[in-house]
Amino acid sequence: MNATELRNKSGDELQTELIENLKEQFVLRMQRSSGQLARPSDMKSVRRNIARIKTIMTEKTRAGS
Repeated sequence: MNATELRNKSGDELQTELIENLKEQFVLRMQRSSGQLARPSDMKSVRRNIARIKTIMTEKTRAGS
């Protein structure tokens, strides 16, 4: 998901998206530790998505203040 799509979402939708990505990151970490991770690049993309969501959430809170 790119930044422009995320900017169009509300705060609650961003929070939901963040929680889903954190859950996915946990699952990927468990797969990596057990040696079952098929695509290691998924870790990188999920980590970047989390950072992107957090950045946009911060932008929205600072713009509101």
